[in-house]
Amino acid sequence: MSRVGKLPVSVPNGVDITLEGQHLRVKGPKGQLEHTVHPAVRVSNADGQLVVTRESDQPEHRALHGLTRSLLQNMVTGVTDGFRKSLELQGTGYRAQLQGQTLVLTVGYSHPVEMKPLDGVAFEVELPTLVHVSGIDKQAVGQQAALVRRVRPPEPYHGKGIRYRGEQVRLKAGKSRG
Repeated sequence: MSRVGKLPVSVPNGVDITLEGQHLRVKGPKGQLEHTVHPAVRVSNADGQLVVTRESDQPEHRALHGLTRSLLQNMVTGVTDGFRKSLELQGTGYRAQLQGQTLVLTVGYSHPVEMKPLDGVAFEVELPTLVHVSGIDKQAVGQQAALVRRVRPPEPYHGKGIRYRGEQVRLKAGKSRG
């Protein structure tokens, strides 16, 4: 049996779970998320915990078992605490600023790059070189952070660019003079 899938998802106080057939709705203090569960997987709500079971031991069903449990855990975590990814801008003159909801990046191009957030995602600029992407949907937050990073990924010779906070960029050796 799946080790991830057999763990129950604990539902904290203040989180309301509605299960209508295969459609699951999780509502909490930060918002509401919905997910349609695959027909091969069953979700039951008992004693403040969500339990995920599968109908057979086929490889696809085993994979869906753990996946479904992880998605449910992320939904519960998202509506209670939310998710956040931090990005650092490194390079001379690189900076970010907010204009309303739009993130404006100045990262060495001839023009500033403007980015609108995806639905359910918000930008926060703590410092001119530190951007936070936050929201209740883990997939959307990760996707938006990846789109911001893709504007100017870290380059391998000087390390300039946009990187996740704490990301280690392996630098290549430059020209050798001999």
